[in-house]
Amino acid sequence: MASEINHQVIGREFLVRGQEEIQAGELLQGSEKLWGAVAHMTKAAAQRRGWEHSNHRALYLVINRLAQETGDSELRDLFLIASQLHANFYEGWLLPEYVEAEAPRIEELVSRLEALV
Repeated sequence: MASEINHQVIGREFLVRGQEEIQAGELLQGSEKLWGAVAHMTKAAAQRRGWEHSNHRALYLVINRLAQETGDSELRDLFLIASQLHANFYEGWLLPEYVEAEAPRIEELVSRLEALV
């Protein structure tokens, strides 16, 4: 039996690595790592509750349920920013200022999600 992935630990690791990539000017890699931090922390919160979390749609549903559970509708807004960073990895369309400005908000989201794990 394969061991279960520790999404919480991976989420924290990706957050640090994403911030480092952005500081080094590697915006595509940084964007994807920040998305990965959010995705893994979302999975950790879902896993704790026994909720499905195996694909992108499921992650959006998890965020919606967490927003309803906590009354924190900003979770949805912050998750959309993370999703834009994920798209940026493939397209590279976000301005550097945008990626740099949103990194602290992603850190805030990861922390909020971690509190729900």
